[in-house]
Amino acid sequence: MTAQPAPPSDAALLSLPKAELHLHIEGALEPELAFELAGRGGVALPYGSVAELAAQYDFHDLQSFLDLYYATMEVLRTEEDFAELTRRYLRRAASQGVRHAELFFDPQAHLARGVPIEAVVDGIGGALSEAGRDLDITGGLILCFLRDQPVESADAVLSAALTRPEPLLGVGLDSAEVGYPPELFAGVFARARDAGLRAVAHAGEEGPPAYIHQTLDLLGVERIDHGIRAVEDTELLHRLAAEGTPLTVCPLSNVRLRTVADLAGHPLLRLDEAGVRVTVNSDDPAYFGGYIGDNYLAVRDALGVTADQAKRFARTSIEASFATKERRTELLDAVEAWRG
Repeated sequence: MTAQPAPPSDAALLSLPKAELHLHIEGALEPELAFELAGRGGVALPYGSVAELAAQYDFHDLQSFLDLYYATMEVLRTEEDFAELTRRYLRRAASQGVRHAELFFDPQAHLARGVPIEAVVDGIGGALSEAGRDLDITGGLILCFLRDQPVESADAVLSAALTRPEPLLGVGLDSAEVGYPPELFAGVFARARDAGLRAVAHAGEEGPPAYIHQTLDLLGVERIDHGIRAVEDTELLHRLAAEGTPLTVCPLSNVRLRTVADLAGHPLLRLDEAGVRVTVNSDDPAYFGGYIGDNYLAVRDALGVTADQAKRFARTSIEASFATKERRTELLDAVEAWRG
């Protein structure tokens, strides 16, 4: 009987070079930083302490998470606020093997609060530039349209963002999924692609597999964010595998938002075994109890993910990234050199 290889160690998984492709930068706002920024900016939070705020991070569903997410976001007001948020995320990510990061941000939520898009983009972009110099992390920004906001708002924010194109890699689609089908955003996605931006979108997290089909057919995306409900549709699984469309899967997020009952039942490996290209990511790590490395550790423990599988997920994350060809080659070489 052939002995099974030992599972990869914590240190090995955390050192595995990887790209993070599904990270909402506002979702990296830890309670401690929220209070620090609130004090700096004179924002009154409706919580008496860091511990009281942290206790709110117990969600019943996606909407209850979003309610807290947008309320806590009030502390993000200045360019330096966004820069400090991003710096802290990138330092944590670097310690868990991230070498390239594509950061989602929600400008509509900030513009509605009177925060200029320049403060958001320049703050996040400036911290990314620092990380390139100090941490050897490359990356960029993906502007996410809020699907529960009017399409006219998405068009307006795209116009504003195109005046500051430098750190912008692409556009995405996030927030409450059910009742807001991808077809609503076909026009604004076409505009973004015509402007040279790449396209990704959330689909098939709480929404049906049909939303994934629509996202592929109508939005012209290169990646699907989440996409786990594809396991319910055999035809869709075959399509994703045949077309090589990557999924940016977020296991701990799926459990916390109760889109899956527990990690032991998570479809990550079923997707992988069906030939779908999957990656592991953190989503909103401050709220969901784990950064990217923690997600790798969690699926090792719950699903028995092996070193070879983890290496494949990391390789796919780099191949599916919007990094330059030279950077992808460099990072793929680093993955191949990794020993789990």
